Amino acid sequence: MNKNQRFILKTLFSSLIRRRSRIAIALLGVAIGATVLLGMVTLCYDIPRQMGQEFRSYGANLLLMPANNQSTMPITEVKKAVDLLPSDKVLGVTPFRYDSIRSNQQPYTIVGTQFDQVSKTSPYWKIEGELPKNPNEIMIGTDISQFAKLSIGSTMPISGKSKENSRFDEELTITGIVKTGRAEDNFIFIDLNDLETLLEERNQAEVVEVSIMATQDELQRYIQTIKDHSTTVEPHLIKWVTQSEASVLGKLSSLLYLVTLVVLILTMICVATTMMTVVMERRKEIGLKKAIGATNKSIAKEFLAEGLILGIIGGVIGVICGLIFAQVISANVFGRSIVVEFYLIPTTIVISAVVTIIACLIPVKRALEVEPALVLRGE
Repeated sequence: MNKNQRFILKTLFSSLIRRRSRIAIALLGVAIGATVLLGMVTLCYDIPRQMGQEFRSYGANLLLMPANNQSTMPITEVKKAVDLLPSDKVLGVTPFRYDSIRSNQQPYTIVGTQFDQVSKTSPYWKIEGELPKNPNEIMIGTDISQFAKLSIGSTMPISGKSKENSRFDEELTITGIVKTGRAEDNFIFIDLNDLETLLEERNQAEVVEVSIMATQDELQRYIQTIKDHSTTVEPHLIKWVTQSEASVLGKLSSLLYLVTLVVLILTMICVATTMMTVVMERRKEIGLKKAIGATNKSIAKEFLAEGLILGIIGGVIGVICGLIFAQVISANVFGRSIVVEFYLIPTTIVISAVVTIIACLIPVKRALEVEPALVLRGE
């Protein structure tokens, strides 16, 4: 750095320090703008992941069903289809098998499933008691419990026919009562292996629910991949879940971007107002510089350089505060830490500098309009 450059930097910093009270206000505005910018944009980038985990509490978002109008599909084929999905995003895979049985002359639907997976794909189920763990244990829906006056620990006789047309009669113990407010309240749930033993048909499922961390577009790609590789399994979106998720994410992201835009506009107004005041205070200085030969270009460069320094310093402060802000919001709203896209850090500093320079354009224009003769005469 030569002497001329050192002199220019010394002059710039000296000018900022002499008016530190006003510059501090502008710096605070830039820092707040950068804080909100980085915090909100970071949240916008990470919200799909955060909200995706929250939405999984509303149930699965992908269904696997038999293709070609078949009533069931081999579980081995289901596993092949699931293997096509990214394993780090799959939260749970729950197969279901349905059959009709009777208990005390009343018809019921019995559902075979894997209880260790139900809690992953259907965490919204409210279960009183516990899930079945042993053979001949079942869980019943709350409507059946009220209708048949059954409670936890009661036994329930069931009878029906297997796929080989042989009759079965069993006494099953109730270990839990489930309430969902949906069709499950009218079902009897049993371990899938136990139901297959009763039906004398194994390795089959009618519906498989998959809970996967993915956006609607990603799910569409996964569905196409399964269709390209499987002729026995047909994937479907659970539209009410995916559409609700996409709608909420879209509105929330729009709101965050709007708030960020408003804050940046307010930042520009704050910086512009402060720099305008600085220009008015420095009219004599500007007039004197013009009188001794300073050009409009050099004066404009000086003010824009001050704005650039202000933007960079405010941007750095805002980045630090923005990271803290995003982490606090994420911890309080979602209960987990946020994932930061580190390329947003230099981007935020650059945007802060650009916004500050833009805000300085009007004050610079006023500075260039200063007439040396009038100012030096005290007018």
